[in-house]
Amino acid sequence: MSYVDAEIASQPDCWREAARLAATATSHLPRPGERVAVVGCGTSWFMAMAYAARREHLGQGETDAFQASEFPTGRRYDRLVAITRSGTTTEVTELIAALRGRVPSTVLVGDPDSPAVALADAAVTMPFADERSVVQTRFATTALALLRAHLGDNIDALAADAEVAVRAPLPIDPTRIEQATFLGRGWTVGLAQEAALKCREAATFWAEAYPAMDYRHGPISIAAPGRLVWAFGELPDGLPADVAATGAAFVHSRTHGCRTVLGSWAAGRTPVDPMADLILAQRFAVALATSRGLDPDAPRHLTRSVVLA
Repeated sequence: MSYVDAEIASQPDCWREAARLAATATSHLPRPGERVAVVGCGTSWFMAMAYAARREHLGQGETDAFQASEFPTGRRYDRLVAITRSGTTTEVTELIAALRGRVPSTVLVGDPDSPAVALADAAVTMPFADERSVVQTRFATTALALLRAHLGDNIDALAADAEVAVRAPLPIDPTRIEQATFLGRGWTVGLAQEAALKCREAATFWAEAYPAMDYRHGPISIAAPGRLVWAFGELPDGLPADVAATGAAFVHSRTHGCRTVLGSWAAGRTPVDPMADLILAQRFAVALATSRGLDPDAPRHLTRSVVLA
């Protein structure tokens, strides 16, 4: 078993631990009504996107997500939340340092001894979710689970869905697919972006991601037999039929009306939380890598942390 396989499988326990940690870290996390910016790089940025949309949807306050290097330093925020597994990523540490004394900062980090912890005003450390893998899976989703727990989402139910997802058969054979597009709505757009990134990182595979409502405004033109469309969360009306007309395979983990698209593994457990569906997408990416003769623990051109000179 690869490191990434073991780390994917450990997510249900990590999410439960994150929920317990959230209960003790309340003073370090955004308060209702605060104007919040959430930043990260790569996978952490996509988790920031998901949290920002979820927090606003729940009426907790205006929340924006940025890639750390693109943060608009002229804007006013009540709090900065930075997500960084290693705590060494250059763009994140430089941003926290630049905002010190101007915007209160909280860092969610895997390594308690990292530079980001010393730079931030507050740190929520999650060494139990840190990883050996280059390809990030459990740390990022655990950070999102912690933030969702703080918003009041039911993490016990989420972890139960995740227990199913780590053991379920994959919804589609990766050897039958030449291309994948992942779709989301609202807070699941970030999950779709993350699923596509996992396919690119682990398997050097052609994968794209879009907001589900925007998919028919051009990207559907590449859908075809032998290709895959995988949707997270709520579906736009008519989307399954439009994808079916292209001949592409379609995967969706929730029941809509009388239509359960994913298959029997989710029977009796619908609707499945989209974060649990992301576990299936992570496993799909690893299966893609192995089917292509690649080592998912040694992705091409990547390192565990990007530290710039």
